[in-house]
Amino acid sequence: MMPDARVAGMRAPLSGGVRMRLSSLLPEGPWQWAAVVIAALVLAPLLALAWTALQGGQDGLWTHMARYVLPPAARNTALLLAGVGVLVVAIGTGAAWLVTAYDFPARRVLAWALLLPLAVPTYIVAFAYLDLLHPLGPVQGVVRELLGYDSPRDFRLPDIRGLAGCIVLLGFVLYPYVYLTTRAMFMTQAAGLLEAARTLGASPAVVFRRVALPLARPAIAVGAALALMETLNDIGASEFLGVQTLTVAIYTTWVTRADLAGAAQIALSMLTIVVALLAVERYARRRQRYATGERPRPMRAQRLQGLAAALALALGVLPVLVGFVVPASYLAWETVERLVGAGVSPRLLASAGNTVVVALAATVATVAVGLVLAWALRLAQVRRRAAGATLALRLASLGYAVPGTVLAVGLLLPLAWFDAGGNALRGAFGLEPRLLLMGSATALVLAYLLRFLAIATGGIEAGLARIAPSLDQAAASLGHAPGATLRRVHLPLLRPALAAAALLVFVDTMKELPATLLLRPLNFETLATWLYAEASRGTYEEGAVAALMIVLVGLLPVVLLARTGLRYGGEPAA
Repeated sequence: MMPDARVAGMRAPLSGGVRMRLSSLLPEGPWQWAAVVIAALVLAPLLALAWTALQGGQDGLWTHMARYVLPPAARNTALLLAGVGVLVVAIGTGAAWLVTAYDFPARRVLAWALLLPLAVPTYIVAFAYLDLLHPLGPVQGVVRELLGYDSPRDFRLPDIRGLAGCIVLLGFVLYPYVYLTTRAMFMTQAAGLLEAARTLGASPAVVFRRVALPLARPAIAVGAALALMETLNDIGASEFLGVQTLTVAIYTTWVTRADLAGAAQIALSMLTIVVALLAVERYARRRQRYATGERPRPMRAQRLQGLAAALALALGVLPVLVGFVVPASYLAWETVERLVGAGVSPRLLASAGNTVVVALAATVATVAVGLVLAWALRLAQVRRRAAGATLALRLASLGYAVPGTVLAVGLLLPLAWFDAGGNALRGAFGLEPRLLLMGSATALVLAYLLRFLAIATGGIEAGLARIAPSLDQAAASLGHAPGATLRRVHLPLLRPALAAAALLVFVDTMKELPATLLLRPLNFETLATWLYAEASRGTYEEGAVAALMIVLVGLLPVVLLARTGLRYGGEPAA
């Protein structure tokens, strides 16, 4: 009997601990249940995508795709990700070290100007450079005139269309993801480590390679993963430049070949790449967990003069010129010519109105849902039952990692099921069937909500983290329910965070192209789809107007980042 008693005594604490862990996962209260419902809503398209893929595509068509479409698309996607990854790491890390470790004329201006390419979507950069570098375009015309040639038949520059051109353009647009994370790491590194290496006689190159770079590797990996997920999401630049990627293959399989199951199968294969990128990002964050007892002193920038200062400035300005100044200047010039010559098309104005209306609706819905998620996590943390809310928050954040085309294909089946159920209900009351979600902009709003929910939730969660938990406890002691505490105490304090989250969601919604192309109603255009259609037809003049509108709106979050995200205490110069 004694051994049995000892075994029972050993099992009791274990089962109790398991019960405590399981109970922390169970929802408690309406806010927790709302978070669970939101997480399920985000997971629904991914589960529907798997279900659709299991149905199998058209046999003959799938055989053709497996032999002739998928191998080159997968190869191009892998080469594109590898090339863009190398380029964004080189440009982003180099630029971050340049403006952090060295002091030269216009360094502080350059520090925020290096963020400007974030305002230009990849498909707009491709759109601009295709016209600029066209054999009949302005750049090649000037080159031929300088060299004494009269016709493109006599001399032309290499065509930008192709994998190499796509890698270069995407690299010069997406490097700010690495620049942001890496510069933040450089600015928060303890100056003592770097200065100790210098006092030991290490050259600046050795200090960078052997001290700063190893410490910044987690931040570089996080930024590179974000840039590669944006690369995977791109459809406009790849298609404009003639690069057949998996994203383009999904779009053509559904829109051109009407094979939803085949598109779902390709989308499911893309999710494996997304999972791999997320695993790299999570591993990098795990490596980034360290703390210091006091705020680290930023490194002292080394002053450069003469030729060295001019070279540093030129190297820093180059990515800004290629990624923002040149395409933005081209768009501004083409817009002025269009406005002076023919004015603005009424259809373009209607597209701009559609864009603003849908973006506002998506912003309001996304920020509201993000507030529910963040508040549910806050309540769970105060009550020390945060495991379930944290899991729901992570699941609800998956949408941002999923490419827009993949999310759109996954939404098609749930939307069709909803419309079928709604029409069955309408038929019971003698009403004619109609498309309820698929035939309206509601599908777009839902896609935007799922895609950008992580942005809103992250911003609001960060805002809540700056509010002392003692305010929650004081409100509870006065008898206020969680909803009243949120409304009367936290919402007034969260206004800056809510405004910043709303701005980011609004801008990303305006720029989103892949999901909009697949889910928009008939005869419904946004600025992004208008630009896509104009580029497909080769009519660049009016497309430039739409592109410039998107870029100007995209500048708003860049200004916000420049004002709040790049300064860390003082930046003393040597």
